[in-house]
Amino acid sequence: MKIIYFCLLLFCNSSFAYQVVDDYGVAVEFKEPPKRIVSMLPSITETVCILGKCSQLIGVDRYSNWPKSVLNLPRLGGGLDPNVEAIIALSPDLVLVGSSPRASERLKSLGIPVFSIDSKNYSDVKRTIEKLALILGVPKQEAQKIWNDISVGVDKAAKLVPPSATKVKVYFEVNRAPYAAGPTSFIGETLGRLGLVNVMPASLGPFPKISPEFVVSLNPDLIMVGDRNYIGMNDRPGWSQIDALKNENICIFKESDADVIIRPGPRMAEGAMVIVDCLSSKKLSR
Repeated sequence: MKIIYFCLLLFCNSSFAYQVVDDYGVAVEFKEPPKRIVSMLPSITETVCILGKCSQLIGVDRYSNWPKSVLNLPRLGGGLDPNVEAIIALSPDLVLVGSSPRASERLKSLGIPVFSIDSKNYSDVKRTIEKLALILGVPKQEAQKIWNDISVGVDKAAKLVPPSATKVKVYFEVNRAPYAAGPTSFIGETLGRLGLVNVMPASLGPFPKISPEFVVSLNPDLIMVGDRNYIGMNDRPGWSQIDALKNENICIFKESDADVIIRPGPRMAEGAMVIVDCLSSKKLSR
């Protein structure tokens, strides 16, 4: 790793090849840092930009919306329905994707390098920042500083949590399937660092698909959900008996705030502050 960074920083000739292993164990080889990058996941887009390489992006997925400069880039579908033809037409020298393999094999068969990233927890996010920095030729210390700033920012947010909110039982709904954020997810880890108790059992994994009835049985004191996913929540069978709904203790995040919270990337500390702001507005009791 040190040798690779040393070579990149000294601008070794392009015949020097280096490899970076993606989150699925595939080694991707580079002769030089890529200059024409497609990102197919918002959190990846944000990480590329925070590393100072926004100018290398030539296309993004339909959901990437931060920073504002990426709004001017071609939209290439989503992770589940990528526009492969449009991606190919841009002649990228690297396509960054999430956990969906749908487009990967076709792009690879056409000789386009694909790098897969799957960030579910804090450790994954730290590793993603470091790997992307390595790929992009960004000094390792810069990647470390970005991660440290995220972690310190979350700790600062935790100090602002009102005492009444500590140890409160929380249900965080990621989408209306419903999928929840479990304790081992990056969202769950943020909740934990803020002193909240996640009602989801850790044994179910980072983002378990659950039944609405299961949430009723867990009876959370507080519910957190994006405004798009909140629609119809009060009408679910039995949910009117959940303490959070009876006491109107619901954090309903507007779309822009929900985006910040549910993306495992450089704005995680900002997401923690959005959660704290909501906690401060609720009448909670342990």
